[in-house]
Amino acid sequence: MADGSARKIRTPFPEPPAEGEALEVADGVLWMRLPLPMALDHVNVYALDDGDGWTLIDTGFQSNRGRRLWERLLTGPLAGKPVRRVVVTHHHPDHIGMAGWFQTAHGAELITTRTAWLFARMLHLDLQETPSKDVVRYWKSAGMATDILAARMTERPFNFADTVAPLPLGFTRIAEGGHLTMGGRNWRVRIGHGHAPEHATFWSQDDDLIFGGDQLLPSISPNLGVYATEPEADPVGEWLESCRGFQPLAHDAHFVLPGHKLPFVGLPTRLDQLIENHIGALARLEEALVMPKTAAECFKPIFKREISGGEYGLALVEAMAHCLHLWYDGRVTRTLRDDGAWLWHKA
Repeated sequence: MADGSARKIRTPFPEPPAEGEALEVADGVLWMRLPLPMALDHVNVYALDDGDGWTLIDTGFQSNRGRRLWERLLTGPLAGKPVRRVVVTHHHPDHIGMAGWFQTAHGAELITTRTAWLFARMLHLDLQETPSKDVVRYWKSAGMATDILAARMTERPFNFADTVAPLPLGFTRIAEGGHLTMGGRNWRVRIGHGHAPEHATFWSQDDDLIFGGDQLLPSISPNLGVYATEPEADPVGEWLESCRGFQPLAHDAHFVLPGHKLPFVGLPTRLDQLIENHIGALARLEEALVMPKTAAECFKPIFKREISGGEYGLALVEAMAHCLHLWYDGRVTRTLRDDGAWLWHKA
């Protein structure tokens, strides 16, 4: 979900590094960018100089192109020094995709949260050639358009293993309040929720740097989706709670290195925006539900536009998340239609 406001948000590096190159954004910290085959066409990854080797933050998708780019980066900007550790902020494929490759091909240690590792291992084993009955039931409950549903019933769905290298046994766990030493700095681990369960962010205790992953983005809000794995989840509630929990920690001098878009300064303002963005969407949705609607009929009040094509799936799971949050808040009711779709109605 985009929000256009940029008040008091500064981007000290207005242009990203070129493909296969790196920018030093702080002493011993390199910013690199890897391509993604979707509307959000990139992911930011970072390397921290530990003297005898590198610690990476996130890895991009696994693909032949991704491996070639990493090999180019390893021999170029990373100067042939070994990658000794890979720190993964959360389990999504654009962040953990190449982690297993670094473990097996380079002997790197994997550091992440327990939930991220378990989710990634579980999803990697869940191979589907056609949508499962549970996924189809969930799509119907969200009111997926009948033509889209019919097409998806005949298509091979996205499988996590399509873009994520196998993860060998063994990882090092991080948790809320923990500490890491990377790039000559001490970092405090702060955990957020909503976009992904147990999403790690890293706050330097020696200067103003933060690795924000997808929890702290400068100009877009990450997808807050409900999926068939947990069809009654409340990621919007978890997201709002996490953003409010970060507010007392944030100050104007913090320099955030995010998982997408540009590094930025202005975290207190950005947290306000991230909260207000969803509060506003919830208010618009509540008013729209004076007439009962399925989640699939709620795109315009939430996103301020109709959505189709490649964005439809992400919009559907986020619409479901906003409907569920209003329901948990007692602001809407729901009834199950004969075709299995939930109808949401302002209380």
